[in-house]
Amino acid sequence: MPKARTPGNGNSPKKRVLTVSGVPNLPGISHDSNPDLETEIRRRAYELYEGRGCTPGHENEDWLIAEREVVARFQHQGA
Repeated sequence: MPKARTPGNGNSPKKRVLTVSGVPNLPGISHDSNPDLETEIRRRAYELYEGRGCTPGHENEDWLIAEREVVARFQHQGA
């Protein structure tokens, strides 16, 4: 009989949790001086989720798109 999929037995896919602190050395952006960066990313990711009709399953994709957009905007403002 096959093993049940549980988080600890190696049979389940691992989801990567993405956070702003996990973004390596973004030029011109200090997360300490921009505490609103993560809040803005969260807000934009939620807007993307709503724009898809609140369909689950695209959380990481939404986060990455939002992160790219928000970081680009912060970098542009600082230039």
